[in-house]
Amino acid sequence: MGQRRRRVCVRRLIQRNPQRAGLREHGRHGQAAAVAVAGTASTTGPIRMEHSYATAPGPAGLTERRPGTAAPPDAPKPLRGLSLPAGGSAEAVLWGHLLGAPALAAEELQTLAQLASLRHVAAGQHILSRQSAASHLVALRSGEVALGLRTADGVFRTERIVRGPAWLDLSSAWLSGPHAMDAQAMGAASIVELPCDALETRLATHPGLAQRLIHGLAREVQALAVNTHELMHKDAPGRLAQWLHQRCVPLPGGTGQAMVRLADRKRDVASQLAITPETLSRLMRSFSRQGLIEVAGYNVRVLDPEALARLAQA
Repeated sequence: MGQRRRRVCVRRLIQRNPQRAGLREHGRHGQAAAVAVAGTASTTGPIRMEHSYATAPGPAGLTERRPGTAAPPDAPKPLRGLSLPAGGSAEAVLWGHLLGAPALAAEELQTLAQLASLRHVAAGQHILSRQSAASHLVALRSGEVALGLRTADGVFRTERIVRGPAWLDLSSAWLSGPHAMDAQAMGAASIVELPCDALETRLATHPGLAQRLIHGLAREVQALAVNTHELMHKDAPGRLAQWLHQRCVPLPGGTGQAMVRLADRKRDVASQLAITPETLSRLMRSFSRQGLIEVAGYNVRVLDPEALARLAQA
């Protein structure tokens, strides 16, 4: 009697919504198959449907995830290609940007290839934290990252924008302390990390690489000293003039004019100059009235680069 009642329930379910019952309309054969399944379930217990999926290799030999499974965490991946001849690989170009000229020797590139790891981050993801101990030298391979301070209430205050390739933190790991600044990705970015302890053991046999790192640290210190001097001894108009002058690209045609393309948001530029966005807008209008610049959207046309340079040096 119980089996007959189940068959009636299955028929009603098929008539109401064939797709929801897992069957399309196939006439009596489909209903008979459903009844057979119901009958089998009553004698052998509940049936569990299992599906297997063939996983084909994805890009770069990666295995695609099975449908319905969670993505694994993005663990650091070893950099590849550093064993290629210097100057012929993207990695050689990357290290050239980070460590300067001349090109690294093949042995030095191989050492970095064995130590470096690569990870990808999404927009808004934290990269560095002043609350975490630094154990790696951290560089930005591609993308944009904001360096600054994160307040107790979670607000991120930008001090400067870094575009790859560039170092994010070259110093903290050597001191075995926390990172000096917080860092947050402004968009999708790729991060390169070098373990400080492992790198230090290799530098004894690669003195040229050690010298490159010393030069890199010296450039970082010099840039910080210049920025500190400008903040302490220049007023807001002078800082803005210096910021624009450093980004001038001469226009063709011998006009003597230049162009600055604003890639940062107004509030981020203002944070870099230690002023408010309202002050930044007021200064831009003042420069326009003085005949120094013309602003059109995200493009700033510098009409008198020499006058702008004098204002920056004042």
